[in-house]
Amino acid sequence: MPRTGRPITATVLLAAISVLAAACTGQGSGTASDDPKAQVTLDFWHGWSAPGEVKAIEENIARFTKAHPNIKVEVTGNMTDDKINQALRAGGDKAPDVVSSFTTDSVGKFCNSRAFADLNPFLAKSGIDKAKVFPKTLLEYTQFNGNQCTLPLLNDAYGLVYNKTAFAAAGITEPPKTWSQFTEVAQKLTKPKGDSYEQVGLMPTFHGYETKPTRLAAQWGGTYFGSDGKSNLAKDPAFAKMLGAQKDLVDKLGGYERLERFRNTFGDEWSAEHPFHLGLVAMQIDGEWRAPMAKEAGVPFEIGTAPLPVPDELAADYGKGYLAGTVMGIASGSEKQNAAWELVKFMTTDTEAVVAFANAIHNVPSTLAALESPDLQVTPEFKTFIDIARHPKSSTTPARADGGTYQLTFEDFAYGVEKGDVADIPAGLAKTDRQIDTDIAKAE
Repeated sequence: MPRTGRPITATVLLAAISVLAAACTGQGSGTASDDPKAQVTLDFWHGWSAPGEVKAIEENIARFTKAHPNIKVEVTGNMTDDKINQALRAGGDKAPDVVSSFTTDSVGKFCNSRAFADLNPFLAKSGIDKAKVFPKTLLEYTQFNGNQCTLPLLNDAYGLVYNKTAFAAAGITEPPKTWSQFTEVAQKLTKPKGDSYEQVGLMPTFHGYETKPTRLAAQWGGTYFGSDGKSNLAKDPAFAKMLGAQKDLVDKLGGYERLERFRNTFGDEWSAEHPFHLGLVAMQIDGEWRAPMAKEAGVPFEIGTAPLPVPDELAADYGKGYLAGTVMGIASGSEKQNAAWELVKFMTTDTEAVVAFANAIHNVPSTLAALESPDLQVTPEFKTFIDIARHPKSSTTPARADGGTYQLTFEDFAYGVEKGDVADIPAGLAKTDRQIDTDIAKAE
């Protein structure tokens, strides 16, 4: 997804959401009494800001209002979660009725704080079986403890985007499928230049855009929490193995300090100056939006896409990946929840609307029917991400009451590992588990 203006710091986001825990009041979920057939105006806030994205939203809203002429929708774009949460906390006429958020990590807090209404009663009232409409993984990241306070609105799948021209020049005939192959290919594509690089096969450090611990942990199949609800990082060997493999790759590509100096010369992730576009990196861990963005930037090389490699011992799982996406919900304080549900239902479950939106902004559709739609525009590069989204072992990070704080804690530990500051990874993971459990207990 081209996310111009989209990124915000997770720390700021989580701090903003946390103030909602004791501040949200309003109608209980499913108890709205407004008439959805009455003349009404809804305030819909979303985070998209690029012209093409804004146009796509407007076109979908136009489809909705044509089908529901009694409902007018006032649309406000480029809204961060920080602004959204401030408005929800304040309430009143200036608060939105319907919200779309980029941050699936915040769903646990949205649900736990009751900032958004539980959509289960609305789904039931409309006769919608959500398990038959949405892929299982997407339902996992849009609810918390049985509270379906958001629904998926398009899907992000993460895989490997690579420079096929650079591959051919290096005599590489196909993308790597296992981690050992990945390491070998990354080394072969790396071209040192003095104490820097002309090109790296991959920027492997965890500050490198979408190269996050959560993306890699999905390939190792890590389970973040045990059946007792406690953090499971130390008990599941997948996390230590992933961290060790990533640290080994960092070392083999020149070491943390050298790589970070090179990374600090990179341009913005969402601009034409992205290092992949410029040929500074030959492989990029990224989403379905990267290939079309690179083409729009006019890159002089051929682009390929593939699933992210898996550990050698999990070679049979090749094809899976990490999934996330945009979510949509109804403000608990809205007095127009039945009308708001009509908009949410249309944008998240109407196949034509979902496909049109996916086509417009190069995202993976979020419903099972849309994934199979003949109207979905599927290029060879895009098909890779459709297949990742369909893979039965693709996974996401679970929602928790502290939102994405547990992920930040894990990420902070991973930064220390790749720098070489952690001598005992299992002991460090155990300490991280304790911190995560403490933070979640405070949030509940």
